[in-house]
Amino acid sequence: SYFLVPLGSILVMQSIISEYGSGMGWTMYPPLSSSLMTLNTESVDWIIIGLAVLGISSVLGSINFLGTSLFLGSVSGCRPNILYIWAIIFTAIMLIITLPILTGGLVMLLMDLHTNSEFYDSMYSGDSVLYQHLFWFFGHPEVYILILPGFGVISQTLSTYATRSVFGGQSMILAMGCISIL
Repeated sequence: SYFLVPLGSILVMQSIISEYGSGMGWTMYPPLSSSLMTLNTESVDWIIIGLAVLGISSVLGSINFLGTSLFLGSVSGCRPNILYIWAIIFTAIMLIITLPILTGGLVMLLMDLHTNSEFYDSMYSGDSVLYQHLFWFFGHPEVYILILPGFGVISQTLSTYATRSVFGGQSMILAMGCISIL
């Protein structure tokens, strides 16, 4: 997964460097990104393919983190006590669930641009809000994907420097699990 990050980053940078850029904003909503009237459709291709490669890299990295956390926790026998491990497990599960949906939305966007599919064009019985739903299905959990490891790091750091166990550790694990489910 680590070696896919430079490839995906180069593809995204190619989109920025190319003539006129993509001109579609950070959300890549379909009217701007799926129209052949876009300033540079090649740039749109680069950014969509680059984001798909970065998403695949993140899923593979999440599988690696999940496997490592579960294996090392079962070997050492201390997984139930460490909040950071639980934060990584919940984060990896959320990434594994949400990233394929974003990648599917990006592939549908690419197909709208280059084939005769009309997933997002309402004039041809497509749903213009579908991409927004697919994008925010990933975008909303992404906030928690960034926050949950912070919960684990802060609680582990405080318990290490205070030389005391975390008060309410089981409740914190339950709270992180509930946040992940929501």
